[in-house]
Amino acid sequence: MKLIIAEKPSLARNIVAGIDDKFTKKNGFFEGSNYIVTWAIGHLFSLADIETYSPNPDGSVKWSMNNIPCFPEKFQFEIKKDKNKQPDSGIKRQFEIIKSLCNRNDVETIVNAGDADREGEIIIRICVDKALDNAKPFKRLWLPDQTPQTIKTAIDSMEDENSYDNLAAEGYARTYIDWLYGVNLTRYATLKSGTLLRVGRVIVPIVKAIYDRDMSIRNFKPDIYYAIISKELTKDEEIELVSKLKFDKQKLKDAESVCENYNSVIWKVTGKKSKKDTLAPGKLYSLSKLQNVLGKKFKMSMDESLSIVQGLYEKGYVTYPRTNSEYLAEAEQGKVKTIIESIKKLGYPIEFKHKKTIFDDSKIESHSALTPTYKIPVKTELSDKEFMVYSTIMRRFVAVFCSEECTVAKTEITISSELEESFVLKGTVMLEPGWTKYDDYNKKDKILPALEKGDEVNVNFKPVEKETSPPKHYTIETLNNYLKNPFRDEKNAVENENDEEEYKAMFEGLELGTEATRTGIIDNAVKSRYIELKKDVYKILPDGEYLINSLQLLHISMDKYKTAEVGKALKKVYRGEFDISQSIEIARNEIKSIFEYQFTEDEDIGFFGDKVGVCPICGKDVARNKFGYGCTGYKDGCRFSVGSRICGKIISLNAVRILLEKGRSPQINGFVSKNGKNFSAALKIENDKVVFDFN
Repeated sequence: MKLIIAEKPSLARNIVAGIDDKFTKKNGFFEGSNYIVTWAIGHLFSLADIETYSPNPDGSVKWSMNNIPCFPEKFQFEIKKDKNKQPDSGIKRQFEIIKSLCNRNDVETIVNAGDADREGEIIIRICVDKALDNAKPFKRLWLPDQTPQTIKTAIDSMEDENSYDNLAAEGYARTYIDWLYGVNLTRYATLKSGTLLRVGRVIVPIVKAIYDRDMSIRNFKPDIYYAIISKELTKDEEIELVSKLKFDKQKLKDAESVCENYNSVIWKVTGKKSKKDTLAPGKLYSLSKLQNVLGKKFKMSMDESLSIVQGLYEKGYVTYPRTNSEYLAEAEQGKVKTIIESIKKLGYPIEFKHKKTIFDDSKIESHSALTPTYKIPVKTELSDKEFMVYSTIMRRFVAVFCSEECTVAKTEITISSELEESFVLKGTVMLEPGWTKYDDYNKKDKILPALEKGDEVNVNFKPVEKETSPPKHYTIETLNNYLKNPFRDEKNAVENENDEEEYKAMFEGLELGTEATRTGIIDNAVKSRYIELKKDVYKILPDGEYLINSLQLLHISMDKYKTAEVGKALKKVYRGEFDISQSIEIARNEIKSIFEYQFTEDEDIGFFGDKVGVCPICGKDVARNKFGYGCTGYKDGCRFSVGSRICGKIISLNAVRILLEKGRSPQINGFVSKNGKNFSAALKIENDKVVFDFN
């Protein structure tokens, strides 16, 4: 008897449907003559909290600095707890079923049927490790989709579980590292600030990216410059020529001089070339590229789109969704031909193609691109949004394998003079729509003027006043592109680029988060009120600003460089170049450096609740609070306070202590005025308020 442990009940049902055996539904599992199929409910276990390894001296579970930082020698997993911090009864009940099945005498082999990623790999491993009394053969059921045909084929070709040891090691390393960052730094930042601050290895750089972009927009000061532009009629058609030269607002005379020079020479068409070309469709979808399209076109959040595509996967209509690749494996050609034959029956003109832009093993890490399966739903079986997502995936597949080519006429006209600069006008005209009938094609035909080589072109160049534009807020698409490679110029993140750089960065671990985790982390940032998503635009919220500003005060730098360093270490674990402990050491050293940082008197803001002196208004204690230093008599109406940051400068606990003792602080350097100028001043108490003292 083989025991198959699926990650979720839905997968267990699909596995049962794909096995030629008669199953009986029992309490928590299905039993057949050769197979038993049971399931986890996602994560049944989570890492134990700090108190398990390093209890508080008083035995309480209250957060304190007494037991952090905590670096367990051996991490321990325990049954997930409910909101009352007690073992969840439903999860515990299902685990007991798994445990009894694992130890049944007639069960000879156990099969890991977790989702086909590092998370699914360790979910089932942890269950088996906790459940099994004596070792038994352990196999892996790896499912790129959940159709009966794929399940049957995978059942017949299962590998030993140890073939996936490196994937599991990466999963364990990621879990341990995220625990170390999240638990230690969340407690530390919360104790220092007095506000719950969720500090995570990936959530912080994501919020920081949105914060930095929004601060750039908020602080942007538009500037005037002059562009050199000609708009004149030639052969009754207006021809616009825009120079690459730009002049700042102080150099209008220089701009006018250039215009005079450009208008004094003869401009002619010195070159014209037209060619018929074939326009290639976009690549198949990775999860993030699909989310980009759904966000831009339908304003669908990443969390919603992932939930829908995950549901389509569990129904067997699409392949595994959490993929970072836009390519198919060479070994999948037979499967793709089967899918094509199913789609042909719908009347689409598609045929099998073997191209490097479609099949490329070098650009697949664990999973191939997201595609439909041979199992095609009837429209009435899907909700409106399910149909929206499914048809987006289907249309791209049809475009990639379309038998009708999209042909265009591309034309370039070069206009030159005796001067150095020349102008190139480009236009594309659709001849045969081909695949564009089935998938989105956003480029509009640009019809060029009827100019021929040798024609004179009328010009009248003038300086045109322009205003610089602020950066744009992150959208689902631009944030996703940034997270896939935060070290790439945003302008290069376009769909049909040469993607060698993107895949190299991905396989090195430079991305922030992964296809499997990124959506959930962004959703947590939204739920934590750090950022908001309206339509498909992300913006920072006050709590997000507070998070980033607080971490800066505490010298906690969770930037993209440090996050990428951990990402690279995890990829080395996956490739067998690092063991788990080596990757953990990177996180450990970074966390230790944060706790060991020695604040100077000028920057130390102390801990939440620290008393710093006596209120000059009511005589009660002044203590550190969320926003700085405030009178503890606020409930009685006293409003005396000193901000922890004034004009961009950190106000230290020591400066406030001296201010309250002597009525005047020492001189503080580094204030920044509204005009961006640095200045120095002391703080003094005047008429029960804190003001600058420049004497």
